[in-house]
Amino acid sequence: MLHPDLRRTDFPSLQSMTYFNTAAEGIPPLAVGRAFEQYFLDKQRGMDGRGPHFAEWDAAKERLAQMYGLMADEVTICSCSSEAYNLAAMALRLKVGDEIIVNDLDFPAGATPWLQKDSPATVKVWKHRDWALHVDDLVPLLSPKTRLVTTSLVSFFNGHRVVLPEIADAVRAHSPALLAVDVTQALGRIPLDLQSADLIISSTHKWILASHGGGLVGVPSRRAADWTVPAGGWFNLTDAFGPARFDEAVSKPGAASFTVGMPNFPAVYAIRAALDYIQTTGVANIAAAADPLVAQCLDGVAKMPVELITPRQQGRIAGILAFRHPKAQQIHEHLLAAGIHTMHHAGRIRIAVHGYNTQADVDRLLSGLATALKITG
Repeated sequence: MLHPDLRRTDFPSLQSMTYFNTAAEGIPPLAVGRAFEQYFLDKQRGMDGRGPHFAEWDAAKERLAQMYGLMADEVTICSCSSEAYNLAAMALRLKVGDEIIVNDLDFPAGATPWLQKDSPATVKVWKHRDWALHVDDLVPLLSPKTRLVTTSLVSFFNGHRVVLPEIADAVRAHSPALLAVDVTQALGRIPLDLQSADLIISSTHKWILASHGGGLVGVPSRRAADWTVPAGGWFNLTDAFGPARFDEAVSKPGAASFTVGMPNFPAVYAIRAALDYIQTTGVANIAAAADPLVAQCLDGVAKMPVELITPRQQGRIAGILAFRHPKAQQIHEHLLAAGIHTMHHAGRIRIAVHGYNTQADVDRLLSGLATALKITG
């Protein structure tokens, strides 16, 4: 991934495109494809395939636990981050008068469960200033009624990276709230310190380079009672097939309660292979290689006639930068015609830099962007 030979052999599709859209879809290494093939071989064994399936499950959880800084029994895998947040909403058992704090740089998955009309809680929005979230704007929103503060570690919208310990300190000082952290745009891209989080959630098809169909959940054992999901199922229950199975359903505590049925084993195989690849490469090595490229992109874009909406904060670089322009759609189309893949939405262009990107990619992007701006006027 960090060497030209590995890039050619592990990511052959990148030889035909300049790819800066990992924040939407990561390009999986060929090892993930081989993991799918192994799943199919194991599945052909029928019930005898369950042994290998659950061996992959255990291995994937071990690797995820290492990434989250938790133990294997403190993590689990559900179907996607949206499912994880909806299950979290069930676990909270919210009542009228409870308060939830979301922010306006966050992805819908972490904000919308609390906005449904049948949710009894009051939602407060922590709003950005100059495209960054400031802790001193969070503090006035906190109260004894605050049940949850939820935020992404890195914003999908513009790459703003929060300082998690500062947020945790404010939450603890001014409320009894739990702190949920979405690391979808950080996991596999930057080193993590998640000790202050009470709930950790990530999707699997972006920076860790796995497949769709996974939601990575972490619940520290100290918070297991707070995050036990009262859902029906079987895999999440303490005794789904015992003699009292039609008398009551009791969920396993904490993270285990978020996997309510048969695991999505094809995705589990892919997740294990992808995390193996990321951990073998080394997240610190990925950051060391990619962060200077992000800084170069930021410097280059800042000199162009666009509105840069990614804060240029010292030591806060992640993998994403974004800008706005009245003709963003046309600019995006010019880039795509040149084989340069970014993301466009509602006047915003987002650029995502991972460990498989190169200096040549950045040079091509900045040159292509300058040309597109000149053409579109």
